[in-house]
Formats: sequence, structure tokens, C-alpha cells
Amino acid sequence: MQQFRASLYIRLSYTDDKSNESDSVQNQRRILQSFAEQNPDIQVVSEKVDDGYSGIIFDRPAFKEMMADIEAGTINCVIVKDLSRLGREYIETGRYLRRIFPAYGVRFIAINDHIDTLQDSGDDLVVSVKSVLNDAYCRDISVKTRSALNAKRDSGAYVGACPVYGYTRNPENRNQLVVDPYPASVVQDIFRQKLQGMSASKIAQSLNELGILSPLAYKKDRGLPTPKGGFGDSKEAQWCQSTILRILNDETYTGVLIQGKEGTLNYKVKDLIQREESQWHRTENAHDVIISKQDFDVVQRSMRLDTRTSPKQDKVHLFSGLLICGCCGATMTRKTNTVKGKSYHYYYCRTTKKGGCGHSVTLKEETLVECIRETLRTQISHMVSVEKLLAGSQRQQILDGLANKTRTQIADNQSKLIKIRGFKASLYENLVAGHLSKEEYKTFKVNYTASEDATLRAIEQLEQELGTVLLGKSDRLQFMEQFRNYQELTTLDRPTVLRFIQSIKVLGKTELQINYHFREEYEQLLAVLQATTIWKEEVA
Repeated sequence: MQQFRASLYIRLSYTDDKSNESDSVQNQRRILQSFAEQNPDIQVVSEKVDDGYSGIIFDRPAFKEMMADIEAGTINCVIVKDLSRLGREYIETGRYLRRIFPAYGVRFIAINDHIDTLQDSGDDLVVSVKSVLNDAYCRDISVKTRSALNAKRDSGAYVGACPVYGYTRNPENRNQLVVDPYPASVVQDIFRQKLQGMSASKIAQSLNELGILSPLAYKKDRGLPTPKGGFGDSKEAQWCQSTILRILNDETYTGVLIQGKEGTLNYKVKDLIQREESQWHRTENAHDVIISKQDFDVVQRSMRLDTRTSPKQDKVHLFSGLLICGCCGATMTRKTNTVKGKSYHYYYCRTTKKGGCGHSVTLKEETLVECIRETLRTQISHMVSVEKLLAGSQRQQILDGLANKTRTQIADNQSKLIKIRGFKASLYENLVAGHLSKEEYKTFKVNYTASEDATLRAIEQLEQELGTVLLGKSDRLQFMEQFRNYQELTTLDRPTVLRFIQSIKVLGKTELQINYHFREEYEQLLAVLQATTIWKEEVA
């Protein structure tokens, strides 16, 4: 009697029903061992277990170990509970059964499917049909899983495996992020340093010098989950420029939850692809804020400018990327001259020397700083004055308009909610009447529940907005608060310049054209006030 050296192969994927004993690792092991004991021609040499691996892919560690044993001649028999344990992708499964195993003289046994290649019971038609059914099952599971995850994303639930540095999962609600105090304070320091003009590499160097753990090192130190195959720090788990830039560009810190940036083409292809922005799932006010929207926007703008630092400095210059030549439109360059030990700084258009610009204007930095500071103080004073004038009926007129618009949006969502609940209520009736299958009923119910949750969340956010409008604190008017905070401006620094000024065009030695942020909002408020009696009396 020929003796077979067998490997018992067990596989259980994450998508299998773990509560079903028939699919458990323990039950598969009992079935395989019992079968081997009843067949004296089989000697069990090894057991290979892939727990948590999909049957669609064959790049599984235990499976690869088993194939290495086959190639080495250690085993010549493979026993599984059923064909789906070997694999669910019918083309690759068929290749192993019809080509690879026979080439190595391997006997294959699938107990529950009554397949034994030694007994010639591995009928091609039976194997093909079962393989196709297994493949179809995997596709069905993939569709349902994607649908459920998208429904959660649409409702604002966090479905990621590794929360971004600065946040952790809410112990009371695993689908919500909450602030992790220590790393959140590090994130705030990173944004503060960037606002002060430091480069990403200098910030990383500073954090390393202070011995602050990088995101990867921090998560490993706390036993938190870490991403696989995604962004990572340097091999030494130190802060690096790319880590800093990733944090500075992450909108999550402003309370916005963005999910679904990456995905796979289908259930068979596991390589991640970048999705278009229109396919992302975006939820505003999904969790607590670490960085204000205003500071985040200023940082984004600072990174878009030419903010290279000189080798001997940690910070960019005050007007770096903002000072524009009024003749050729090029960014003006800062230069330093030293006379008798004293340094003098000035700006000039570098294209002048190359013959590309006829603008020969040079500006002393000291004079420019003083001019911009006084001009900015005047602009801030004007805005504060406008806000003071925006009182009584005029302010209320704007707030009433915002309130009415918000009430309309609430009413639209409430109407949508009634329709969704009506459709959801009719599902069971359609199931009983036979218009829907059980699987269709479950899928539609999940989708309608997700839509219901998303609509309820939208109504809640709009009602909160309505409350702030009625209290006179709408975000639509909050931009003026920044001007109030800078009324006592005495010195000019990089964050202040970036917060208020878009660009400074040098038209001549004594003529500048300053383009401010919030100009459109400012002009809209002026238009309202100029039509009022209060404005006319004030001007008179």
C-alpha cells in the first residue's frame, strides 16, 4: 500500500462567520485529523493554518510554507475540509488542481466535497462548478462589505484601522474619534512652528532633538495599531520631513473626517489605487478640533509659497513669496549687504539684472516692514469699525437671512427623512409579497438606514448652525473676530502677514498695492452699511 505524507491545510478568513462552529479552525482540525486516522495509508507530517486570509488570494504565509514542503518533497498529499478552504478564485484554484499538484505528484483531498484525486473523484465538471460558486460567494461578500462600509462612511462613522496621530477611538463609540491629549499637543506645536516660518525639516530636527516620539514610535510604544504598507517614518522611527508635511496637510485636525481616498478595483485585485476626490467620503464636524480652520488655511497657503530658508536660518523671511514685482510679476528677492559690520536688508527684482525687467526699484526691509505694519493696522481698524456699525437692524437683517436659509435646508432634509423612512417601512411588505429576496431586503435596509442616519446628522448640524445664527455667532461672520484679536498690533510677524495679506505688489519706491484676505466679505458688509441711515450719519 502506497503511503502518503500529508499536510492538513486549514484556512479561515475575516469574512467567514466566526460564530459558525463548522467554519472554525478547531472544527476543521477535528475533521481533518479524524479523516487521517481512518485512512492508514495517510501519515500526517504537518499542519498549516492561515487564520484571517481571504481565499481569493494565494499569497498566504502557511500556504506558501506548504508549497515549499511540496517542492522539497517533504509531503505528497494535501487534505482540506472543502474546496473553498484551498481557494475561492476559480481560475487559480483550477490551476493548482489540474497543473501544479499533478506536476509534483501530490494527492489532493477535499473531504466534504468528496474530492480525492487518487480515486479519480476530482471530476472536472464538479470541481469547476464548485470553484465558480466559491468565487461567486466571495464576490457577494465583497459587495456587501463595501456597501456596509460606504454606508458607515456616509453616516460619518470612522471605519479606519489606525486613527491619525493626535486622535484615538472613543471607548464608548468605536466609530468616533476623540482627541489624544499628548500627541494632539505635539501636532499643535508643529502647526505653531510652521506658522512662525520654520521649514518641515527644521521642525522634524527640533522634535528629534527634544526626544519626542514620532507617530510610528508613539503608536508602537503605546501598543496602538500601526498602518501596513502606507505612510511610515524613517527606519529609525525618527521624525522626518515627509512626516511633518503629512501632518500639516491633514485636514482631519480641523474636525473633518475624509475616508475612502484609496481602494481596490475589485475583490480579486488587492493593490490599492488612489480614488478621485469626487469619490471621497467627507464629513464636516465629525470630531473635536485640534487645529482651527483659520490656522490650517494659513499653513496651507504658507506651504504653497516659496518658503525656502537659507542654510544659516531656521525660519523663512517675513515677506517670502508675498512680495511681487509690479513690472514683471516675479517674486522679489531679499538680499543682505554688510557695511562696517552692520547688516542692511533690502528687496529687489532679480530678473532686472537678467534684462527681463525694467523695474530697478529696491526697498529697504526696515521701511517696508513699517509701511506694511501701519497699513495693516489701518485695515484692521476699518474692519473693527464696520463691525461696530453692523449693529441693530442691519446686523439682524443679515442674520435673519442666514437663519431663513438654514431653516429651508432643515425643512428639505426633514422632507427627505420622511421619504426615506417611508421606503424603509415598505421593505418588509415587499419581502413578504415576494418582490424582494432576503438578500435584497438586507442590502436595501442597510442602505436606507445609512441614508437615514446621514440625514439625521445633517439636520442636527443645521440646527446647531441655526442656533449660532440666532445667537449672532454664525461662522459666516466669524472672520471679523480675527480682526478684533489684532487691534493692538505692534509688531509684524510671519503668521500675521499670512493671515491677512494675499500679496504685496511693488509698483514703485513709494507705491504698494496690498491684496488682503476677506476683501470680498468686507465689501459685502460695506454694501449693506452704505445703504443704511447709520452709515450716512456716521460718514457725515
